[in-house]
Amino acid sequence: MSDHLHIADFLDPVDIPRISNHEGYKEGQLGTMMGIYEDEFPDLDDVQIVFVGCGERRGSGLIHGQSLAPDIIRRHFYALYGWHPDIKLADIGNIKTGSLFTDSYAALKTVVYELLNDGKTVIILGGSHDLTLSQYYAHAESKKAIEATCVDALIDINIDSPFRHENFLMEMLTGDPNFIRHYNHIGFQSYYVHPRMLETMDKLHFDCYRVGGIRESMDEMEPVIRNSHLFSFDISAIAHTYAPSNFLSPNGFTGEEACMLMRYAGLSANTRSIGIYGYDEQHDKEELTARQIAQMLWYVLDGRSRGRREALLDEKDSFNEYHTAFAEVETTFYKAKKPAAGGCSCPTRSLLPAVTKIIC
Repeated sequence: MSDHLHIADFLDPVDIPRISNHEGYKEGQLGTMMGIYEDEFPDLDDVQIVFVGCGERRGSGLIHGQSLAPDIIRRHFYALYGWHPDIKLADIGNIKTGSLFTDSYAALKTVVYELLNDGKTVIILGGSHDLTLSQYYAHAESKKAIEATCVDALIDINIDSPFRHENFLMEMLTGDPNFIRHYNHIGFQSYYVHPRMLETMDKLHFDCYRVGGIRESMDEMEPVIRNSHLFSFDISAIAHTYAPSNFLSPNGFTGEEACMLMRYAGLSANTRSIGIYGYDEQHDKEELTARQIAQMLWYVLDGRSRGRREALLDEKDSFNEYHTAFAEVETTFYKAKKPAAGGCSCPTRSLLPAVTKIIC
């Protein structure tokens, strides 16, 4: 525990009585099943997943940029029942607001890096989407190339915008030095994206997936997300009906589809950080968006629990091996010979691309 105490300097504890309206949480609910930073910093030694809040929103142009969003999400997440006792959880509170938004960036990056370096999976409750930069720089601190995936209705490379949340991807994808090996963008809505943005992404050899195409075959996103080390989700990708605080579009993913994408992130042994951003509690209706996000987080745990029971890719005897060739590219796929313990036979057991090589 002492190894983590220094990051407490960057954090404010969780006020459970205020969050729960002084009602607390019942036995079996997540609020009673995880180590929470209230009076004392929790022992993280046996913890696999750590939650941290960061309500910083000044990167989206708001003068009073500190949001209560992380705590509103907690209110509903803590009230869900835990079905995954094999996953040890902790919540270490909220990043203290810096005098400048860049100070909040730096604090978040430091905390996330320390947790990643200790082998934890980190879930960030935002805050505006530009906090993905801190998430990325925490990975970059290790100087290892990563694959990153963002779920967003927009592609945030608008270099003409004065707001960081509308152009942060340019810095993340083209900064020097750069540690992005590959980038995937999931769920963009064509009518909000200038065609030149897609041309730019194509020139950078990154993959973009339109929301309509994804909804026709959701399971194709599993290998995309499973290969990602960093996963960032902007709630603008969810249709307004399912996320009332999202005023961008009446269209987008359904609530169930958003949960499915988060479950894929949980299933992945590669995904080390997950951020969920863009929730504005002031425009939420009956806190339905917070409830939606809470359930998405629950599905991360569900995915991680099942993923822990899967065979590792280097355990060759546990997989059937398939070879395909298309357009001079040979790809090897591995499929588990039997479902993981618990009998999962759902689409998330689909083929995982493991090796790709060019035929000379």
